[in-house]
Amino acid sequence: MIKQKMVMAIVLVLAVGTLLGACGKGNKNTAGGNKKNGFSAGMVTDIGGVDDKSFNQSSWEGLQAFGKENNMNKGKGGYDYLQSTSDADYVTNLTTLARQGFNLVFGIGFLMQNAVDQVSKQQKDTKFAIIDSEVKESNVVSILFKEQEAAFLAGVAAALTTKTNHIGFIGGMENAVIERFQAGFLAGVKAAKPAVKVDVQYAGAFDKPEAGQAIASKMYSSGADIIFHAAGGTGNGLFKEATDLKKKDPNRQIWAIGVDRDQSDMGPDVVLTSAIKRVDVAVKDTCQKTKDGKFPGGKSILYGLKEDAVSLAPINVNAANKAAIEKAVKDWTDKIKSGALKVPGTLAELKTFSAK
Repeated sequence: MIKQKMVMAIVLVLAVGTLLGACGKGNKNTAGGNKKNGFSAGMVTDIGGVDDKSFNQSSWEGLQAFGKENNMNKGKGGYDYLQSTSDADYVTNLTTLARQGFNLVFGIGFLMQNAVDQVSKQQKDTKFAIIDSEVKESNVVSILFKEQEAAFLAGVAAALTTKTNHIGFIGGMENAVIERFQAGFLAGVKAAKPAVKVDVQYAGAFDKPEAGQAIASKMYSSGADIIFHAAGGTGNGLFKEATDLKKKDPNRQIWAIGVDRDQSDMGPDVVLTSAIKRVDVAVKDTCQKTKDGKFPGGKSILYGLKEDAVSLAPINVNAANKAAIEKAVKDWTDKIKSGALKVPGTLAELKTFSAK
């Protein structure tokens, strides 16, 4: 009898152990909605925030799209983001995602270059991607864009639309990325209509819409009828000013040009077009390469018109010469893609630029 009881006890112990083991494996396999050893990716925003209607938002939309296409869930083990409220958050947020086991972690924006450089050296088992800057580490891929090409097309559209021959450019912070936008835009204006005057002013921030509105107000009051911004969340102030002026005088020509994503939703009556920078495309592409075991660590990847990663959004249907603008944009796009025209990416290159 005692022997029989001992056998039964052993069987019970083994059964419970098997059940617990199965439960443990099940939890591990389904974390984040992925299979065991599944791919996961996270991103850290810069201070503009994930809903900045521009750069960070485009990045998050790309990560979300990739996650949904691959049956991933939002959260640890799937896809997720951490939002930074100040530059002091960058290192902490990047480290947090790495320690949570995300296979690939994106640092969104050039402001995060130093943080990505620091954390990538400490978290060697994690793969990182930096947008709009370069970090020379074997576990980091640097993603850059030819912003000047999309901005050039925006400049063409602005030059062919202005009635006052006076337009504006609002930059966020002075750096190589925004300089590419500025140089390309000025080159496009010059190529389409050299007589047009362009006011240029920097806000000194990417998260100050009130500063963007103040600059826009001054430019519009001085005679500009079109303003292009490359200022992230600061540019939201441009759209507010343009919309307010249009409401006061519906017959006045007031246009704004968006950036990074199609920003027509920021003011259907005032947004002429947008210089699109498909950060979402680059994010999805990098995720796919990494998931497939083809992570381009230590390399810099450049995306432009030829890769369909930058472009110009549709011209507003209320633009007086919409067809002519579209034809010009197509012609210039073909020249850039073919290599017949190289758009300047710096103000120094702009000085010697000729569209002929």
